Amino acid sequence: MTSTLETGLGRFHADNTASNQCGVTLMNTPDGEVVARISSTRPDVTIRRLPSMIRVDGVRKIVFDMPEISEVLGREFTPADFEEIMSTHYGRMVVLDDKVVMFANPEDAAEYIDFDLKPVK
Repeated sequence: MTSTLETGLGRFHADNTASNQCGVTLMNTPDGEVVARISSTRPDVTIRRLPSMIRVDGVRKIVFDMPEISEVLGREFTPADFEEIMSTHYGRMVVLDDKVVMFANPEDAAEYIDFDLKPVK
């Protein structure tokens, strides 16, 4: 019997190119469902519902607007409430008073996170 070792682009290969995506995993709760439903109306945002969680993935940037979520819920919803239903995220997360913004690329979040874009000499 001959075995071959997969190299390069085998089944479990690593791809280090930028995906230009960001996202969050929300708990599958009534609040999580409302956030997902609102997010699903955004361009370039994909929602995937799983038994215990909801994946919200987007291209370049996702904005979670607290006043809009509050309006649908019928009560105040703050960034702290958002962080409570979020189990994990990928991308740069910027928390403001009235919104949570996910950025795929740190350059896009530079003005919020004090990211130094000066070239190294």
